Amino acid sequence: MTMTAVEEVNTRTDPIDRLRSTMCATRISFEWFGTRKSLTRDQKTQAAESFGAEGAFLSAGKKLLDTGHPRFRAVNAVRQRVRSYWTSISLPFPESGIRLLRQDALTTFQEQMHQFTEELNEAVSNLDEQYLSLKSAARERLGSLFNDDDYPMTLIGLFEVSWDFPSVEPPDYLRQLNPELYEQECQRVQSRFEEAVRLAEDAFLGELSQLVSHLTDRLSGQADGRPKVFRDSAIGNLHEFFERFRSLNVRSNEQLDVLVAQCQGIVQGIQPQELRKRGELRQQVASELSGVQAALDGLLIDRPRRQIIRTPK
Repeated sequence: MTMTAVEEVNTRTDPIDRLRSTMCATRISFEWFGTRKSLTRDQKTQAAESFGAEGAFLSAGKKLLDTGHPRFRAVNAVRQRVRSYWTSISLPFPESGIRLLRQDALTTFQEQMHQFTEELNEAVSNLDEQYLSLKSAARERLGSLFNDDDYPMTLIGLFEVSWDFPSVEPPDYLRQLNPELYEQECQRVQSRFEEAVRLAEDAFLGELSQLVSHLTDRLSGQADGRPKVFRDSAIGNLHEFFERFRSLNVRSNEQLDVLVAQCQGIVQGIQPQELRKRGELRQQVASELSGVQAALDGLLIDRPRRQIIRTPK
């Protein structure tokens, strides 16, 4: 039986090579209507006089619209969901605004981003229905600082989300034009992916440590002589982490892999309600998680000195 391309990639032992072979770079950009505007020089001078200050030493601005309005919050909520989704399905990359996405998740990513676009357009349309009312309220609140020129005719088209797939590999044309420069670019890209592996490990390690620490504290600690209250999400967030780790892990840190598996085994099949009702189970899980937390703390302390060990080809 012959292996598929994905299976072949997954058998590679070098995590850096595996990362470069299975991931693609993604970038998300937002165009958002700015709701704050700096005061003019005359307005700053006027404001400074009330404090006995000099306008040149005063920084001041005005808020054009009430961003606390439910329909404005709905617009901003879409942006937050986009960011959360993107972060949850991708790995960090040492270039600002770029994250690494699994190549086999591209179709799902595209579909979800188009859905977010539709949600944003609908939210902006709903907001625009209240635009005149919001503008009128701003006129009353800003008084003499209100300037009609600060406001567009409509909010439609002023909130957008876009995405693309920038190349992070050295351009092929350099190979022929300047082999020496091409080799330098290859080395630069290689070092970027080495850093990407470290960033991924740091992100996984930090998140797992935080989740385990929080759950251990909730299970073992007491408040007013009673066991601390914990939400179902304390368990649910761990299971979400396990799924994300399974999907995005490039198997670069064997110790971390073992600790994740150990932690998953501890909470596997345990329902939050069981932990609330059964004190013995609660203490057992807390004790076992404390052992995982101690090991995670050790990894976090040793982390700055750790280097990625590459398997010779």
